[in-house]
Order: sequence, then structure tokens, then C-alpha cells
Amino acid sequence: MKKYIVRLTEDERKMLGELTSKGRHKSQKILGALILLACDEGEFQKKRSTNEEISRVLNTSMRKIDRVKKRFVEEGIDVALVRRKGNRIYVKKTDGDFEAHLVALSCSEPPEGFARWSLRLLADKVVELAYIDSISHEAVRRVLKKMKLSLGNIKGG
Repeated sequence: MKKYIVRLTEDERKMLGELTSKGRHKSQKILGALILLACDEGEFQKKRSTNEEISRVLNTSMRKIDRVKKRFVEEGIDVALVRRKGNRIYVKKTDGDFEAHLVALSCSEPPEGFARWSLRLLADKVVELAYIDSISHEAVRRVLKKMKLSLGNIKGG
């Protein structure tokens, strides 16, 4: 039993055909249009291809074909052609106060036995000083980059 059956109207087929042959569009939008055209089971389709054939010809996964068909059936042609943005919300760990402490620390003298601060040393030190619960050296790098501050350019006093 087929779960999602694509049936395109004549106007939708014409629009998708023009989208794939004219103008400049994102590759994923064109790929979605080609998938819908190939798996159409409506009255205007001359020959329907199987998912295996579509996957082989378009060099895409079966999962991609299923996702496009599902979005078309459930949400319409416009949603099926446009890739969804992620809906995950990231909580920002750092704030201005923490960034100020980090910059001040990176400008200070490095610990004894080190010529300069490394990103990992800074990450460990800000956790040790309880400026933040936990932070990766990569997050430290991003904060310093945002401040246009490079550890390589800091001269020891």
C-alpha cells in the first residue's frame, strides 16, 4: 500500500516543468520539482516511474523522495519544493558580562609555565573562576573572534 500518492493538476505540471527548465532556482527546489513530476499518478502523467528508478536517475536517496511526497500531500506544492528551516532553538550561554571577563583574562598574564593563553587554557580558567558553568575552547574562540581579538596578536607585558 502506498502511503503518499502524488496527483498533480495540469497547471501544477506545467509550473513544475517551467521551474525545471527556465530561470535560476536552487538545486534542491529543482530536484523536488523533478521528483514530483516523476512520481505523479494524476491523469496528466503519461508514465509514472518507481521510487527506485527516480532515485537512480536523479542520484538521490529514497528517503528524500519519500519526504518530498509526504510534504506535497500534507502541506502542498510550495512547501514540498522549499527545504524547511530547523526549528531547534539554541540557548545562548554567554552574555556581555562573561565576554568582558574573558577578554580581560585573555589580555592578562598567562599562567606560570606558559608563554601565552591558549583557547583551552582560557576555557578551563573561566570555568575555574566560575564565570560560566562550562564552555568549549571553540566557544571561547568565537567570542574572541567576535571581539576581533586574536591570542596570537597579544604581546606579553
